[in-house]
Amino acid sequence: MNFASTKPKVYFKTFGCRTNVFDTQVMMSNLKDFEITQNEKDANVVVINSCTVTNSADSTARGYINSLNKLPKKPRVIFTGCGVWTKGENLFKEEKVDSLFGHSEKENINELLKNEERFFTAGDLEHIDETIVEEFVGKSRAFIKVQEGCDFRCSYCIIPYVRGDARSYSEDKILEQVSTLASNGFGEFILTGTNVGSYGKKQHTSLAKLLKKMSLIKGVRRIRMGSIEPIQIDDEFREIINEPFMAKHLHIALQHTSKKMLEIMNRRNKVLKDLELFEFLRDNGYALGTDFIVGHPGESDELWKEAIENLHRFPLTHVHAFTYSKRDGTPSATMKPQVKGDIAKIRYNELISIIDEKNYNFRKENKKTLEVLVEQEKNGKYIGLDQHFNQIEIQSSADLVGDWIFLENYEAKESGNVAKF
Repeated sequence: MNFASTKPKVYFKTFGCRTNVFDTQVMMSNLKDFEITQNEKDANVVVINSCTVTNSADSTARGYINSLNKLPKKPRVIFTGCGVWTKGENLFKEEKVDSLFGHSEKENINELLKNEERFFTAGDLEHIDETIVEEFVGKSRAFIKVQEGCDFRCSYCIIPYVRGDARSYSEDKILEQVSTLASNGFGEFILTGTNVGSYGKKQHTSLAKLLKKMSLIKGVRRIRMGSIEPIQIDDEFREIINEPFMAKHLHIALQHTSKKMLEIMNRRNKVLKDLELFEFLRDNGYALGTDFIVGHPGESDELWKEAIENLHRFPLTHVHAFTYSKRDGTPSATMKPQVKGDIAKIRYNELISIIDEKNYNFRKENKKTLEVLVEQEKNGKYIGLDQHFNQIEIQSSADLVGDWIFLENYEAKESGNVAKF
């Protein structure tokens, strides 16, 4: 993006998930009368794309807002993202921020920022973006948002109330987005959204059909997905898992491996069915990640023991683990008994240790050639991700940033894979 140096400078601070990363790119793409800066100290305007998944996420955003007061040149502070619907009103009233706008207004960011008066434009929870993103600033992989919102109502989660019910982007718009980015040199695409697996269910299509059409676009080399629910991996999806465009890694949200805890969390997945699915995918060469919440109210010693016994049976290689953090406005926030923080931390560390060992064993036992997209150079080494979503550190005399390379020989260390090229 090339802007005249006389334009006001805007710095974007993004918190939270990949969906927020994409939303920030949408905002960047719609800025016409401003210049994007990568240094907040140079900014005339700071746009905060907030996360509100927990009370802690709200506190983090508030802390960042306070830190802006210490900059030599205090910028105008604009607040957007999921936090608009939970904490926005208070932030506005307390004059912690200058203005706010909701998700549905992000494509209007240029006009909004030109309005120098204070404003609070929340918008609605039904909007679908029309913007075609042409680049990802500072990224080697492209994120493709395919849907918005969620129809699930897990007891701990506020997101359906701040992003709305599930709704899908049009297939034509998604394919146009992929084609544009592929023609600009991107070869790996990560599908993102609030609930990616729900794509197409109200449009008489499906995620599997979309993936097949994406794979036909020239330049598309590898497709990954954000978190998907176990019940969304249906027979149609299973039929494409060995297609060459599919990354050999899926992130499937379990959240827990105790039957009773899944009921308390108001989850739709079942432990035994989940295990069957994971074993099927492992047998087809997949590395498998999951989300797991530790210390949710009601997680007794007995239920934790059950969960760990089951977890050992799952062929997991990656985990996004969280110690439960209360989110006001959700059913879980008032549930009893609560789990003490020190106990939750012990359980968290136990979980991480188990998955780290599983990942190490997977990498040691893998005999397949690694297909690596090199993303960056750091401390004289090149860093990339293979098809199993494992990071590898590469020593090379050539400049590999942005290249796809094949590695037959590498060393699996506990800290990660290393290789020479």
